[in-house]
Amino acid sequence: MEVQLSHGTIHYRESGTGEPLVFVHGLLANGRLWDRLAEQLSPDFRCIVPEWPMGSHPVPMNADADLTPPGVARLVDDFMAAVDLEGVTLVGNDSGGAISQIVATRHPERLKRLVLTNCDLYEDFPPKLFAYLKPTARIPGAIALVGQTMRIKPLRRSPLAYGVLAKHRIDDDVLESWIRPGLENSDIRRDTRKFILGIDPKYTLEAARELENFDKPTLFAWAPEDRWFKVDYAERLAASMPDARVERIADSKTFISLDQPKRLAEVIRSFVREPAPASAG
Repeated sequence: MEVQLSHGTIHYRESGTGEPLVFVHGLLANGRLWDRLAEQLSPDFRCIVPEWPMGSHPVPMNADADLTPPGVARLVDDFMAAVDLEGVTLVGNDSGGAISQIVATRHPERLKRLVLTNCDLYEDFPPKLFAYLKPTARIPGAIALVGQTMRIKPLRRSPLAYGVLAKHRIDDDVLESWIRPGLENSDIRRDTRKFILGIDPKYTLEAARELENFDKPTLFAWAPEDRWFKVDYAERLAASMPDARVERIADSKTFISLDQPKRLAEVIRSFVREPAPASAG
């Protein structure tokens, strides 16, 4: 399925019926991140999995599209409006979690709940491990050169690529789906570069301050073994919010939805089924 927006075309998949869950993956990933989780949740909820323009999307955005973090957050809100969604539970991961925080603070009207799995918080946008991406993106052609190294399959699992983001092996076809669009399309690489250059901790620091007033139920479903997206930060932010809590998901890292889809689905299912306070309606 697809929807035409001012930024360009967003492709998405949906399954199930009931309350809507909208998923936001991060940089250099796509909706395949959520396959196992959506399979678990679709018997109970309407699972909507878009392909956001963060480097692994199937078609490039318009050349003038705003792909800064606030621009992508506005795109998420525009998408929800175009698909006529209300009462959404927004589920974010990695840099998509940073985008979800900006949606919650700047475009909260369509949200009923917020779920953050391991993601950028406070000054860690990007996390230190991937801080090299921003200076790399400033060099013309460098993103293409980095992408070419990903043709070598063992490098895809290196500590400077996807190797530290999952505790268990990521399927080869999933990694291929994340890498192939940027290898084959220069406009996808253009979009990737624009997003990376827009990353700045000022956005997550601002969101953290504003989330202190976000009174809709919020769940931090977190892998404490993740050394880059710290559970201490999740607990700190949750403690500052009116209605938030942290659930630890063992035997997983950043990509909890791949490592522990069944356990994560149980936690999200229980959270969404809880009666929401009137102020979050």
